[in-house]
Amino acid sequence: MLARFLPQPLLSVALLVVWLLAHNAASPGLVLLGLLLAIAIPLLTQRFWPEYPHRVRYGPLLRLLGIVMADIVLANLRVALLILGPPDRLRPGFLTLPLRVRSPHAITMLAGIISLTPGTVSANLSGDGRTLLIHGLDLGDPAAQAERIRSRYERPLLEVFEC
Repeated sequence: MLARFLPQPLLSVALLVVWLLAHNAASPGLVLLGLLLAIAIPLLTQRFWPEYPHRVRYGPLLRLLGIVMADIVLANLRVALLILGPPDRLRPGFLTLPLRVRSPHAITMLAGIISLTPGTVSANLSGDGRTLLIHGLDLGDPAAQAERIRSRYERPLLEVFEC
């Protein structure tokens, strides 16, 4: 019954929080309008949403979130040092990463994590969904970078989505 009115409960919570943060207030009228939008938007867009993954493990997801947050902070510092330093220290390049994850949700999260980390961006996903093209500001050794992405992000995603 609840799933009928809240088809995307996490999205509804996120919409309400963003609504209240955007208005920087929590008056009864704003909360009521935020709740209305948080319920209506997922209901009206329900047919556009892909199916939820059948199994998600939240423990590994929280650990992955901690790793990603720490990596974002460290990558910001590293990119700042690279940009402020001599230009010849930059080693930009592309890396082709064969994917072990197969779930569309896991692939999307991996591409998003890579793009959120300063200095890297997911540039393309192959048509068969088995290879991700990544651009790095300071690529260095592509094999080492690929192993780092696999160990820090892809393996935890395999646990999260039980691929």
